[in-house]
Amino acid sequence: MKLAGMASNRGRNLMNIADRAPGGAEFAVVLTNDADAPVLEAAAERGIPTEVVEHDADESRESHEERVLDALSEYDFDLVTLDGYMRVLSETFLDETPTALNVHPSLLPNFTGANAHEQVLDAGVKVTGCTVHVLDESVDGGPIVTQEPIPVFEGDDEDSLKERVLYEGEFTAYPRVIEWFAEDRVTIDWDAGTVSVEGDEGGDFPARRIVSDDLASSLRYGENPHQNAALYTDTTVSEASVVHADQLNEGAKALSYNNYNDADGALNLIKEFEEPAAAVIKHTNPAGCATADSVADAYEKALSTDPMSAFGGIVALNRECDAATAEQIIDSFKEVVVAPGYTDAALDVLFEKENLRVLDVNENFEVTDSLTEKPLVGGRLVQERDTQHLSVDDLEVVTEREPTDEQIESLLFAWHTLKHVKSNGILFADGTETVGIGMGQVSRVDAVRLAAMKADEHAEGKDAEGAVMASDAFFPFPDGIEEAADAGIEAVIQPGGSKNDESVIEAADEHDMAMVFTGQRSFRHD
Repeated sequence: MKLAGMASNRGRNLMNIADRAPGGAEFAVVLTNDADAPVLEAAAERGIPTEVVEHDADESRESHEERVLDALSEYDFDLVTLDGYMRVLSETFLDETPTALNVHPSLLPNFTGANAHEQVLDAGVKVTGCTVHVLDESVDGGPIVTQEPIPVFEGDDEDSLKERVLYEGEFTAYPRVIEWFAEDRVTIDWDAGTVSVEGDEGGDFPARRIVSDDLASSLRYGENPHQNAALYTDTTVSEASVVHADQLNEGAKALSYNNYNDADGALNLIKEFEEPAAAVIKHTNPAGCATADSVADAYEKALSTDPMSAFGGIVALNRECDAATAEQIIDSFKEVVVAPGYTDAALDVLFEKENLRVLDVNENFEVTDSLTEKPLVGGRLVQERDTQHLSVDDLEVVTEREPTDEQIESLLFAWHTLKHVKSNGILFADGTETVGIGMGQVSRVDAVRLAAMKADEHAEGKDAEGAVMASDAFFPFPDGIEEAADAGIEAVIQPGGSKNDESVIEAADEHDMAMVFTGQRSFRHD
């Protein structure tokens, strides 16, 4: 798509569009009515042809517009884009050109005219923004194509607001509209005075996202002391959350960026289980996890998986914390404990540790916040949360040996825990407690070796002999099965789907292992 740009000053929106080329659009020409306009130099630096058609003092509007049309007639273009072009165009111009667009620095129809930011501040509104609209003969009228909201903060003046609206609003909205036109998605209904855009729809993954979070607190620092950080909150979430948790020992130091990240991971893990469960998290990976008849027993089993790695970790429970569990928690250094309630006796014990942060979350463990996202430079990835929860009916036995009922229970526990282990992830479990965890390896067989080493060298009072193994993705080769067999593994749960599944199954049969396929993967990369 070819564009004709028109600006009276710097034309920063036009140059942003030129640099980004939304939908492959490019400028055929940029025209100004001011020979001293900075946009001329900016366009020339980008190799864009320019035209100057100044308005003579005694010249009529129609005469000037005819000269503008004459200058533009040398160029082929599909769309006219205005950016601070300080003249109202009449039908003399509009009837002879393709669709013309303009961007205005407010949420029209409010605050029209040249002093929109001054009007916004005088009115005391808390949200302003910008509007891209189709041009007609009115001042800042014409059908609206898109808008972008921008907050107004205490202390804003016209300059600060102008810059925020430009960089955060106009630089987003105008290229979006150009891309829509380039893709032929826009329909203008002049009779109704409306614009419709094909595909500009809502849903879980809407065509446009507007996220509004409130600053909850400034953090001491980010992942590292040289990084500044802050915590933002979404107050619409009702699910149990460390962001909304009460810190019961108010005298303790505030949570850090890493504390929040790890505590969130720990809480999400223990939400997997109906039975009393405990998990210890370090750097967002489980050091251990278990379910049992009581949270005290579950914590003891979780901790014994890797007490060395659990030092300085985060503890999460899915039941009220009692004194017996609290006594175990303070027996070694922990940063944070998260639970849906505490007995008075438990709090007396936990408060003995001055800087152990005690977080009280609500009991709503049902997933209500259905999406998760990861910021990228220049954008963000958004996906559904991994809420898969398997049962025995979801498993396909692929080996000669079938797993026992006890092994099925252990395999399912291992699979649901493994969802929270960074890939490539391998998890050894005995009953409903972890034995060894191999996380974050670039080679799957190395993850098996790491889990085996952890079970052999770090676990206390248990090992991998007779345990089961979970793998978050298929085994590309039999070597992972061979390593597991050497460690004493007797049953395996994995997605399947490798072109070498047959040889992997043969290896399991040779070692008299039971193996089940889930048919679905369980990667975690954050």
